[in-house]
Amino acid sequence: MLVRDIAQGRKALAAPEQSVVSARAARRDRAHRKPCPHGFPLAAVGFSIRPALLAALLAALLVACAQPTAPPLDVAIDARAAPDASVDAPAAQVTTLRVHYPVRAGTTLALRGSGEGLSWDTGVGFTADGDSVFVWRSTSVHAAFEWKPLLDDRTWSRGPNYRAAPGQLVDVYPHFTTVTGSWSVRWPTYMSSTLGNTRPIVVYLPPTYDENTLARFPVVYMHDGQNLFDPATSFGGVAWNVHDAMNAGAEDGSIREAIVVGVGNTGARIDEYTPTRDAMTMAGGRGDLYLRFLSDELRPEVNRTYRTLTGAPDNAIVGSSLGGLISAYAGVRMPGVWGLVGAMSPSTWWDGRVLLGEVASIPMLPARALRVYVDGGDAGSSMDGVTDTRALAAAYRTAGYRDGVDLQYTVQPGGMHSETYWRMRVRAALRFLLGPR
Repeated sequence: MLVRDIAQGRKALAAPEQSVVSARAARRDRAHRKPCPHGFPLAAVGFSIRPALLAALLAALLVACAQPTAPPLDVAIDARAAPDASVDAPAAQVTTLRVHYPVRAGTTLALRGSGEGLSWDTGVGFTADGDSVFVWRSTSVHAAFEWKPLLDDRTWSRGPNYRAAPGQLVDVYPHFTTVTGSWSVRWPTYMSSTLGNTRPIVVYLPPTYDENTLARFPVVYMHDGQNLFDPATSFGGVAWNVHDAMNAGAEDGSIREAIVVGVGNTGARIDEYTPTRDAMTMAGGRGDLYLRFLSDELRPEVNRTYRTLTGAPDNAIVGSSLGGLISAYAGVRMPGVWGLVGAMSPSTWWDGRVLLGEVASIPMLPARALRVYVDGGDAGSSMDGVTDTRALAAAYRTAGYRDGVDLQYTVQPGGMHSETYWRMRVRAALRFLLGPR
């Protein structure tokens, strides 16, 4: 071939040593080059070529053809084995537990659990991070685990175990020694400038409230406050025992701890708990004023007095009968304030079922309540309005609420329209609205 002949002729030239490529090197070089795209039949050239010119032509031709396709095999293997210094190794996940608690002088916090490096038998210490904040960090957690803080590695925090996942940051505000919350008549005669009357305001504080002064809490506003805690002031002498329901929920972790504000009723109860005037009863229609009293007068007072969480996801409004009616109405008209709504045996019948029309308007509104609880019974002279309540639950579904997600509808077999049955169901209502700890 012509290229081979040129190469053989080049060997006979008296070129300098540094310009001569050995035959072995040339063969290895050709093994890693593409076919030369510049080849042409020199026999077609119709003139003679001097040896010096032939050598220059050969050198130019070899340079033009030097287009390697791959490095030698041993180099390629080294390249695959070498790490790419420009790519950072993935950072290890840091799992962080932060306990917020005002420890006394000489008291320590310890951690026990099932995670990597932890034990349920002996605690490890936290690292103090400022005042009353204690931190444990690990990059060795590879699976979800349970844990609990202890005072002086002896006194366990109350309630169920806490949980954490790899890479998660968990903040907790535990209590260790207080078993139950407490309630009291905080304002015996609270004056409303909006409504022009007074009423008692009863407040329940959860177990953690006094012990852990760093914690803040959701607030549940409940109508007919006289009926919630004390049989002596309750209708028919039957209290709902809301404090017992909240204490039990705090102990087993099934209900998020919350402040409960029991708003006493007045002689104007029917008017204040209804959004419209009912032609059949010739009463009602001051519900908007009552809700303004709650949101603009009482709620700011509660937030100033207590350590509260003030957003709609942490503010519930709950009641029964007409109290259930005004609660459901509040959730439609003021979802930015009342994100959690509890309507127990609500008086859906009021004013030709006006409440159903309110709920039907929810899809057209810019916001809606986050979670709604509706319940009732099916016994007694009124059958506890089971047909109307079922229609209310259906209206919420049509408006986009989903059972078990942001709507819970319960019918208690044999349940009647009285405090006895609301006491039975109040824990379930609070559990759904507040969620677990």
